[in-house]
Parts: sequence; C-alpha cells; structure tokens
Amino acid sequence: MAGEIPDLHAQERTGTGKGAARAVRRAHLVPGIVFGGDRDPLPIQMPYNELIKRLRKGRFKSTLFNLKVDGHEDVRVICRDVQRDVVKDLPTHVDFMRLRRTTKINLFIHVEFEGEEECKALRKGGVLTVVRPEIELVVTAGDIPEKITVDLTKLENIGDTLTISMVDLPEGTKPTIERDFVICNISAPSALRSQEDDSEDEAAETEDEAEA
Repeated sequence: MAGEIPDLHAQERTGTGKGAARAVRRAHLVPGIVFGGDRDPLPIQMPYNELIKRLRKGRFKSTLFNLKVDGHEDVRVICRDVQRDVVKDLPTHVDFMRLRRTTKINLFIHVEFEGEEECKALRKGGVLTVVRPEIELVVTAGDIPEKITVDLTKLENIGDTLTISMVDLPEGTKPTIERDFVICNISAPSALRSQEDDSEDEAAETEDEAEA
C-alpha cells in the first residue's frame, strides 16, 4: 500500500449555478464537484493558490488524493477534469471522482533501483542511465504499491538495457503501455565514448585518404 497519499483540502459549497460560481471565484476560490461512489454529488470549493500549486507539480489527473471536506468523512478521489479560462488558461472548475477500494485507476509509481554494487555492468565502468523514474500502472485503489523495485544485477554488460518485462510487478498491477519499453540502460562512460568517437573519426579520415 502506498505510504503517503497527499491530502487535498476543500470546503462544501452551498450555492450552485453560474452566479454562485462567480462569487466563489471572486473570493479566490475554485468551485468544483465530487461525484461517484454511490453517493450524491458534493459541490465543493478550494483555495485557488493551493490548486495552482498542485497543477504546477504535474500528474494532477493521475494522482490519488485523500480529500478532506469540513463536515464530511475523508474520501479518496482522483481528478477527472479541470476546466480553464479560454483566455488566461487558469482553472475555473474542477471535477473529482470518488473511488472504491476495488476501483482500477492509472497512476505513476516511483521506481527504485537496487543491486548497484553487485551489477556487473556497473562494475565494468558503465553508467546507469534512468529512462523512466516513474512507471504508469493500472492499479487497484485499495492496494496501491508504494514503489516498483528494479534489480540491476540482471545487467551484465555495458550497453545492456532493462525493460518492463524484466521487472517483477506487484500482483494486480499492469503497465498502461503494452509494448516492452525501456526503464534504464547501462551506457559507456563519457571518456570512453569520446575515445570511441575519436577512433571512428580517425578511421573515417583514413578511408577518405585511401579513396583520394
């Protein structure tokens, strides 16, 4: 289970309709709605600055939140839409969907690498290049893994790559991408790459001279 699900604070919104929504925005709040989960929709409002901070962090629509609304039980939600001003591109309304523990959702899960000291490719002087520090997975809301562990000891030579098919994923999860994508690789040190490039250039010059 994920160790930290971020809290998102909001207040219940009493008025509905365009006039009430405009009044909320004038108070530097963003109107919104929470729906789903076999409950009635709940109109909410949240601080404009807080929402902007969350949006700028990225992954807002693929992050599971613990929504805290005054006078209501905490509920897990995921954002389903952020409406924006067509001119200023600023948020004007936000929609959240309640999640059951059995709900399947797409989330980005952090990747942790282990076995660096035992990795033969790294001991040969290779450099670890991380292609995907996070992996988007289909997970169950009630059983979200805290991280995905990648074993680097499977990489033995410089130039080797580690793909998603080489990773033991937690039960009940699967990648959102069907192809066997790369998570990391072992590249040659920059000094060695420079020497190889110089050698290739010298070989090319020799060939040009021979042809001349």
